Amino acid sequence: MPLQVQGEVLSIRKVGAYNAMTVVAPGMAELTKPGHFVAVQVGGPQSSMLLRRAFAIYDVKERGVYGGTVEFVFAVHGKGTAWLAARRPQDKIDLVGPLGKPFRLPAQPVTATLVGGGYGSAPLLPLAQALRDRGCRVDFVLGAGSVDRLFGQLDARRIATSIEVTTDDGSMGRQGRVSDVLPALLDKTGSEVVYACGPMAMLRAVTEIATERDIPTQVAVEESMACGIGVCMTCVLPVVGDDGLTRMVRSCVEGPVFLGDRVRWQDVGTVPADVVGSLNAAGGGHR
Repeated sequence: MPLQVQGEVLSIRKVGAYNAMTVVAPGMAELTKPGHFVAVQVGGPQSSMLLRRAFAIYDVKERGVYGGTVEFVFAVHGKGTAWLAARRPQDKIDLVGPLGKPFRLPAQPVTATLVGGGYGSAPLLPLAQALRDRGCRVDFVLGAGSVDRLFGQLDARRIATSIEVTTDDGSMGRQGRVSDVLPALLDKTGSEVVYACGPMAMLRAVTEIATERDIPTQVAVEESMACGIGVCMTCVLPVVGDDGLTRMVRSCVEGPVFLGDRVRWQDVGTVPADVVGSLNAAGGGHR
């Protein structure tokens, strides 16, 4: 079960275009696995900003001088994240976690390729370490619009067998997108599984490239999660179940990690006519 903690900010630092915040959150670190996220209250107790902000967990430490800590990475997009970026050490913030379903780890050592877009690489770094601990080979592809929007390339170089970097403007690595270098890397390494996190368009492209090669994918989607606990239904997307039927599932509860080939990428943002519960689906809208 997730915990709700009144955490204390231990540190906040700039990493390129992003902020990395470490919060003392007793008991939360021990429950966290790669792919989990936290939902953070923003604006303070007197704020009119009622909805939490969801952030993938980048790092945890179960013990230390200050107790267990959780670190997450975020970019400033609006008033809520601007408020969060203005916090200082010893400030209190309310967070709930760990939330969601994490990445699934292989039972046996495999060759794994991890693909991250922007700060979507944050949850892939602890995943990479967990894979290495199981004897897996890990190769990385990291991409972003520009060098300041890359995240984790130094950590990736330390963990991975190889790393490819792309930027849209060519400010680091190869100019282009991760989908430009991924096919050759998969063929070269003989990758047996692909993990990815980043913008939805990137996840769709990565899934299509891997599926063409019969390589299974796990993707951590970046859908807006207003509540983080499955109540508000703002983060739903169409996913095909084991029975072959499509359902609108909640990214914050059934995800954020999904099998890539189960997501109906072309229908994200819509409710397909054949989705279970739809008035147009077989059965006339039975739920």
